[in-house]
Amino acid sequence: MSGTEEEGGGGGGGGKMSKSEKDQSWIPKIIKKRVCTTFVEDSFSNGRLCQCGGARDTHASVALGDYFSTAIVNHWDSAQHSSEYPTDAFGELQFAGASKRHSYFLRLSWDTPPTMAYTLMTAHWGLPPPNLVVSVVGGEGRAKVKTWVREVLRQGLVKASQSTGAWIVTSGLREGVGRCVGEAVRDHATAASSVSLSKVVALGIAPWGLVHNRELLVNPQGSFPAKYYGQDMSRDSCCLDNNYQAFLLVDDGSAGRRGGETGFRAKLEDYISHQRTGIWGSGSIDIPVLCMLISGEATMLERVDLSLKTSMPWLVLAGSGGVADFLSDILENLSAAPVVPSSNEGEGEAGPSVDLKDRVAERLRKHFPSEAVTDKLVERTLSIYQNRDFITIYHGEQDGPDDFDTVLLKALVGASKQRVSSDASPYTEELKLAVTWNRVDIAKSELFNGDIHWRYEDLEDSMTDALINNKPQFVRLFTENGLNILDYLTYGRLESLYRSVAGSTLAYHLLQRRLAERQGTSCSTHSLANLLDSPAKVSDGSTQSGPVKEISLFEVSRVLEMLMGDVCQPFYYTALGLQGIRSNRRALKRVSKLLRGECVYRDKRCLFPWASLFIWAVLQNRSEMAAFFWEMAGEPVLSALSGCKMLRELSKLESETETKLSMKEMAQKFENLAHDVFASCYQSSESRSFTLLIRKSPVWCGTTCLQMGMAADARLFFSHDGVQSLLSQIWWGDMKRSTEVWKHVLTFFCPVLCYTDLISFREHEDQQQEEAEKPNEDALGRDNSQYGTTVFSFSDIKHIESDTQGLNSPRSATIRGTSPSPRPPKRPFVVSRWRQFWFAPVTSFLGNVLMYFLFLLLFAYVLLVDFKPQPPFGPAISEYVLYFWVFTIVCEEIRETFFVGTMTWRQRVRLYIQDVWIKCDLTAISLFIIGLICRMFKRSHEFGRAVLCVDYMVFTLRLIHIFAIHKQLGPKIIIVGKMMKDVFFFLFFLGVWLMAYGVANQALIYSYDPRPDRIFRRVFYRPYLHIFGQIPVEEIDVGKEWDMPCTDNVTLIEAGDEPCRSQYGNWLVVILLVVYLLVTNILLINLLIAMFSYTFNKVQERSDVYWKFQRYNLIVQYHSRPSLAPPFIILSHLLLFIKRNIRKVPSVKIHHFVLQLKGKAANRLMTWETIQKENFLTAQSKIQRGSDSERLKRMSVKVDNVLKQLTETRDLDHRLRALETEMEYCCNALSWIVDTLAQGSVGKPTRPPPAFKVCLLNLQSDGGETVTDSNPHLASCCELLELILRKGLQQPILSLVHRDHWQCFEQLPQQDTCGRLCALSLAVEQARVCRKLLTAQGRGRYLLRLALGRKVLPQFITHLLHTPRILEWYSPASSILRNEEFVEPFMSLLLVLSQMEFKLDMEVRVKILVYLSGRVFVLELLPGSQAQVDTFLCPGDIIDGINGISLRNSRTGQAGLVLSRLKGCPLSIRVLRWRDQDGAIYRPLIKLLRALRVENPTLQLGPAYSQQSANEDRQHPSPSQCLKEGRQFGGKEVLQHAIPQVLQKNLPSKVLEAFLLEDALNT
Repeated sequence: MSGTEEEGGGGGGGGKMSKSEKDQSWIPKIIKKRVCTTFVEDSFSNGRLCQCGGARDTHASVALGDYFSTAIVNHWDSAQHSSEYPTDAFGELQFAGASKRHSYFLRLSWDTPPTMAYTLMTAHWGLPPPNLVVSVVGGEGRAKVKTWVREVLRQGLVKASQSTGAWIVTSGLREGVGRCVGEAVRDHATAASSVSLSKVVALGIAPWGLVHNRELLVNPQGSFPAKYYGQDMSRDSCCLDNNYQAFLLVDDGSAGRRGGETGFRAKLEDYISHQRTGIWGSGSIDIPVLCMLISGEATMLERVDLSLKTSMPWLVLAGSGGVADFLSDILENLSAAPVVPSSNEGEGEAGPSVDLKDRVAERLRKHFPSEAVTDKLVERTLSIYQNRDFITIYHGEQDGPDDFDTVLLKALVGASKQRVSSDASPYTEELKLAVTWNRVDIAKSELFNGDIHWRYEDLEDSMTDALINNKPQFVRLFTENGLNILDYLTYGRLESLYRSVAGSTLAYHLLQRRLAERQGTSCSTHSLANLLDSPAKVSDGSTQSGPVKEISLFEVSRVLEMLMGDVCQPFYYTALGLQGIRSNRRALKRVSKLLRGECVYRDKRCLFPWASLFIWAVLQNRSEMAAFFWEMAGEPVLSALSGCKMLRELSKLESETETKLSMKEMAQKFENLAHDVFASCYQSSESRSFTLLIRKSPVWCGTTCLQMGMAADARLFFSHDGVQSLLSQIWWGDMKRSTEVWKHVLTFFCPVLCYTDLISFREHEDQQQEEAEKPNEDALGRDNSQYGTTVFSFSDIKHIESDTQGLNSPRSATIRGTSPSPRPPKRPFVVSRWRQFWFAPVTSFLGNVLMYFLFLLLFAYVLLVDFKPQPPFGPAISEYVLYFWVFTIVCEEIRETFFVGTMTWRQRVRLYIQDVWIKCDLTAISLFIIGLICRMFKRSHEFGRAVLCVDYMVFTLRLIHIFAIHKQLGPKIIIVGKMMKDVFFFLFFLGVWLMAYGVANQALIYSYDPRPDRIFRRVFYRPYLHIFGQIPVEEIDVGKEWDMPCTDNVTLIEAGDEPCRSQYGNWLVVILLVVYLLVTNILLINLLIAMFSYTFNKVQERSDVYWKFQRYNLIVQYHSRPSLAPPFIILSHLLLFIKRNIRKVPSVKIHHFVLQLKGKAANRLMTWETIQKENFLTAQSKIQRGSDSERLKRMSVKVDNVLKQLTETRDLDHRLRALETEMEYCCNALSWIVDTLAQGSVGKPTRPPPAFKVCLLNLQSDGGETVTDSNPHLASCCELLELILRKGLQQPILSLVHRDHWQCFEQLPQQDTCGRLCALSLAVEQARVCRKLLTAQGRGRYLLRLALGRKVLPQFITHLLHTPRILEWYSPASSILRNEEFVEPFMSLLLVLSQMEFKLDMEVRVKILVYLSGRVFVLELLPGSQAQVDTFLCPGDIIDGINGISLRNSRTGQAGLVLSRLKGCPLSIRVLRWRDQDGAIYRPLIKLLRALRVENPTLQLGPAYSQQSANEDRQHPSPSQCLKEGRQFGGKEVLQHAIPQVLQKNLPSKVLEAFLLEDALNT
């Protein structure tokens, strides 16, 4: 057992040794640590420290005394100045304050063989073997990791590792990249489920001397666990990260020095890269190892160069800094000049060109200005450049972390292409990597898209990898793309698949047990601790545990025989040459001899490959793989039932609860599949479905669907109407199922009636006509002679096997003109009708029932009336008849046990005693024999009679099984059987309480009573009678008179007299009686009733299913019985003896319910069944695609695609935005140049150039002391400020709102360091609450004008630069605010701008519009607005269009939308006036104006009258007043009063219309 199972193990102290501690006791014997033993003085420490980092006092005294030696040595070397000792730090690590999950750790020397470390991690620590190893190099120290690098590690590396099952190797310290990887692993492990994704293993390889608080890990006996506290780190140490699963602490004898683990880490990576992936190393490729370079110092070049020389692929994160940026610069920008490696061994070999070296040295100085550029660094760089094919440059800042697993795959594939041979397929390595990572999506999109022609040799190894490592999607993909399973699966490869079974599965242990039986040794599985017990074994590399290679098909056959039982013949016996051998001992000898030879059978093709793979997958409980193989295998109904049988047998042997439940669920799934597929077959063709049920299968070793369903306990399958219809037809034979019972009974007693019409029989002509009338269901039905009949009787089934074409029924008939098959000669009507009646199983059953009732009557008569004494006075003649009757019953039992079927005697006996009712028969016969023997002697005569009385009860109970065939009684009998279990539980509780009360009651009533018979009666029998109300009050209560003579004399009591009752404690007897009756009569009885009710309700729902299932056994039993019942059955036995032994006529009913099909008939039936299965799967797939879950999955895929497109669109948007900014700048500059040139060389340009500094100078020169809105340069300055704040502004991915600089200012902190509202927050709040500002652009412009007026614009920009969210808002590539070179001069210009005085008008002018009937009306003109000043618009006017865009039939807000689109452009507005300057009214608007006035009562149409108009109004009555006065006289009077006024005043008629309209609107 690995240490993972002992997470809660004890500490490293004393006490009882835990399992983990015991398993790791061998570690100090093998693994060593290093201790510095030679003091080499560090010149910078004034002699206090050694160059190893340790103090002088920590070194050995011998080395300290050797002062001459230390003076001579100038450089400390671990190999020379340190010594090895047994390691003292190993075990489990528990981080204080973290989760209870323990991590493993080990202190080991830097020269430890990597095979030890890898074996320890995988086999003993239980880390899963990796499918990929990503070694993250660089990024160490306390330098801050860039944000995009964190995202690449979190969203890219760890996410890709989860999908591939990878190891991530870092330093494991809580600093730099190691801390980022640990946090990412923790977050992904928390979010992901353990079953859906592969577990990511984070492995830390750190220098021992750099670990903070490492003394807490030291314990020579091991720590289980060691308590580790991560405190504040010093300069020379760092804490371990608690998110790592394992730590290898490499010790080189130094303290506080980095780089001591580099050599061991490189060797471990190289060793892992030569190990195979998969279970037991069964994968098709070596474990891919990829080094990922992030940042790094110049010394990292040596590590990169050494790894590249071993063909190790590297992934360089360009932009992360350090060596990563240097290598990306070298590989991308260095010219592809021919580089020849320098060598001093040959004179003719030339080195790199001087120009190339100079360019490399120049770039070294650029990227590492503090490093001294030496020839060694240049040579390292050129060597790396020579192996550039193994390096992949990844621009994470530009590409993003999405699809990082694809990047890893391409990097590994690119490196592997440099190593593979030229004749190999260039896509093979990519396919193997995709299989190893289980990325079927990559394989479908990149490799199996139709562009590549795959050969069988290319897919063979990958298919084996996919099978062994449980990747069914790849198995399906390979099968659909040209892999021939017939060529692939040989018997040898099938054996190798069984040898690769995981050691933790039940199938592995079963195979090992059978292997041990064949080898004659005990099956024992050695753990890794036993393998590593000897240091010599470990050092020799013998620690690789694996599957036993001797497993053959014989062990598989034995396991299947154990699971299948006697339902089918042994598997693979034909391939092993064991046909006809039934003895296990003989088969074992033959196989042992075969396996010692060449084993030629292993090169042969597997006869039924899909069925063999289906069995292989089922034995390992691989649900998805087994389901796919079931789809591909033939005989789907029988295959599903076989899988159900195997899984239910395996679940009985499985000890793990979770695995047991999964097996039961999978078994039920296969039973449902068998039921559903057979339902489809039955719906298609009834006759063929009947043939399907009884067909003898060559795939499943001669079994049938009915036999397998019975063995698998497939109740649901047997409850199907098709199965029950077949059983009913077999039950009734050639008689119609509608025959009434009384007619059948009457004919039984008067057989002559069978020749009358009292009982209806199915005539052959009717059968032929019914079958001929059935439509031709499919193409296979054109020759229906093989399936055109229905099975009615199996009495003459012997003619089936003589038919070479495999007839469906012994009573085949001519269908549609086809020639009839060979049939026996037609019997006379008298004989055939007699056989049709008496050979039907229902007739046999009726005869047995009637004769059994007569048997019970005879038995009762003998016991009650005619039971004579022992010989010579008896027995009576009736008793002799009874003996003979029982003898015939025994003969029938012997015949059924040993002479029916084709199984061996051992199989028959084992199958015989499994039935409960057969056990009942054996009990009854055994009791009868015992009673018969005992009654023959005088001494045991009465005992024999008592035994026969009990035996009569057993024989009578046998009637329950006989009536199980009844449709109403059968389910009730099942319910009674289930309730018997409840009775046993009830009797247990009752017995406990009965004994407790009985003993206490007897002891309290009688102080002394030694008679055992009285004790038994009064302790058990009398309390039992209390339950039913028989309470002897006189005996129990001493207050009552009891006329029983008693005595207190002990001698008389021992002699047998009745003892007297005890007076003391009698009151307690009454109390106990009350409590006893309360518990038994109320509590226990109601408990029994509740249990019965629960069982009844539970079983009643499925009782019909249970009954239909048990009905099969009864029908099989009576189908195989002779027609005559005991005692006349002896005649049938004699007839059978004559046929079998004298006439040598073979048995017919030995093959009951079995039909052998051969040739075309078998192929057609199998094809038809396969078509029905495909139809069923198609219907199920359609239903599944229409389910809500599948719709959600498809929607999720679409959303993911949309998100990817949005990400791509965002990148394009950034580029377009930057391009638009540059174009705008160029356009402004060109416009300024054109304006300047148009004014001439002397004239002053009307607009300043679009440069912020130039605008600022123009404001200073032309603005005077105060800058107002009239300044011509103010607009340009504000535009440039807006342009700077918008440049590089990043838009959110999933937001529909366009981000502007206003949102950035709005989200800044609202308070200063003292908690007061800052000037920014006040200005932002003022812009936010202004109701006239409707857009973010308007609020941003308003905020800038406020900042200019209050001289706080530099503070605003400074506040924006210091917020951490600027990293999210602005892009460093295009934003001025993220560029350090531009920010400083920009801030200087803002300081100059803040010294200027601004007096700006902050009033926001808007006009208010209203929408009515699809028209845009002007409702109000705000005072001081441009529209009022220009008198361009009046209240009541209609805006008909803007810049050619029509506003007719417009919706609310459409005008604002048009204006927002035309922002910054000159406007051309088309207006529809309601009144002209001469006062004319546009009549079509009168109705709309009235409605507008109703909605807005305060509406004032038209502009205010001038002073002249007002004076005229004083001289003349207003039209409104006139109309008001005229209204007093009615409508006609109004006209009569107004018309003279118009004529007298000479007013134009249009003015009258205006008066009328305005008054109408007012009133």
